Amino acid sequence: MIIYNVTLTVEDEIHDDWLQWMKSTHIPDVMNTGCFESFKICRVIKSGQDGRSYAIQYSTKDMATLHKYQVQFAPKLQQEHMARYQDKVLAFRTLLEVID
Repeated sequence: MIIYNVTLTVEDEIHDDWLQWMKSTHIPDVMNTGCFESFKICRVIKSGQDGRSYAIQYSTKDMATLHKYQVQFAPKLQQEHMARYQDKVLAFRTLLEVID
């Protein structure tokens, strides 16, 4: 099992709109690609940065499926996010392998 973890820091002024949009639009769009089996939205309790931080974790069965997502779907979905929120949300991505 592979976890595609997206950590985001969201400026306070757009937080409520961003969180609602993520729940109602972006995450369903990601899940509708068929590349992920489940997801979790986690709030980072203390990040040491301005704004609020979240880790969104998408679970997929293997690296091949993740690669398919990254090539076929991620560029468009990330562009939609960037067009809507520009520099008010900072994101970085990490990959985790579930070993037990």
